[in-house]
Amino acid sequence: MSSTPSSNHRPWRASPLLRASAALHIAALIVTALRPHWWPWTASAVIANHLWLIATGLWPRSTGLGSNWVALPAAAVARGEVAITIDDGPDPEVTGQVLSILAQYGARATFFVIAERAERHADCIRNCIAAGHAIENHSYAHGHNFSLLGPRGLRREIERAQDALTLIAGRCPRFFRAPAGLRNPFLDPVLQRLELQLASWTRRGFDTVDTDTGAILGRLTRNLKAGDILLLHDGHAALGSKGIPVILEVLPHLLDAITRKSLTPVTLGEAAR
Repeated sequence: MSSTPSSNHRPWRASPLLRASAALHIAALIVTALRPHWWPWTASAVIANHLWLIATGLWPRSTGLGSNWVALPAAAVARGEVAITIDDGPDPEVTGQVLSILAQYGARATFFVIAERAERHADCIRNCIAAGHAIENHSYAHGHNFSLLGPRGLRREIERAQDALTLIAGRCPRFFRAPAGLRNPFLDPVLQRLELQLASWTRRGFDTVDTDTGAILGRLTRNLKAGDILLLHDGHAALGSKGIPVILEVLPHLLDAITRKSLTPVTLGEAAR
C-alpha cells in the first residue's frame, strides 16, 4: 500500500520568513558583486539570517518555517474541543493501559507513533484504531539527527513511516510531528509534497524528564481552554514515584480537568472537520 500523494497536490509555497531569507541572499550576492568591499556586511547579514533560521527550527511551536498547528482550528474551539496527543509509542507495556484509561472516560486521542516501533508492535496500533483513536506520523526511527537531514533524507524517513503506518493502520496519516519538535527549512516542502500537516502543541507535560506528576499535570491544565493541543508520552515516559510511567498517573487527572471545564477531547482529524 503506497502513501504516494495524489496528483492534484498543491505546489509548495514558501513561508514569508523563507521568502525573505531568499531575497536577502539574492540581495547579498548583488551588493557583493557591485560593492566587493562591503562583503563583511553582506556576509554578516547572511550569517545572522542562518542563525535566525536555525533558532526558528529549534522552537517547536514556531510557524516561521511553514504551517504548524500549535492549537486547534477556530471551528474546533467553537465546539469546545481539545486534543490529547501521545508520542513515541507504541509501547507494549504502556499503550494498552493508556487505552483503558481513555476508554473509561470515552475520550479519543491522537497517537504520534514511531513507525519502526509500530512494525514491531502492530497489535498496539490496531487496538488504537479499533478504539477510535488516530495514528499519525512521528517519523520512522525518531533519530536524534532528524533536524540535520537534507530534503532527500527527510523524505525517505517520513515516507517510509507513511508507508509502514498506512499498511498497519489501514489509513494514511494526515499529520506529522517532528522528533522533539525540531526541524529545518527543508521539512515544509517535504510535508506539503506528502500532504501532511505539521502539528506541535499548545502545552506539554515534559513527562519524559520530569517525575513530579503534580508539576506535569499543572503544566497541562494551567489555563486549559478549548483549542489546546496537549502532549504526553506513552513511549520514553519517565517513571513516577510509584515506579510506573507518569502518563498513567497524570492522564486520569487530566481527563477529570477536561471534564470539569466541559471540554471534549477529540483527535486532530476530528478537529479539522
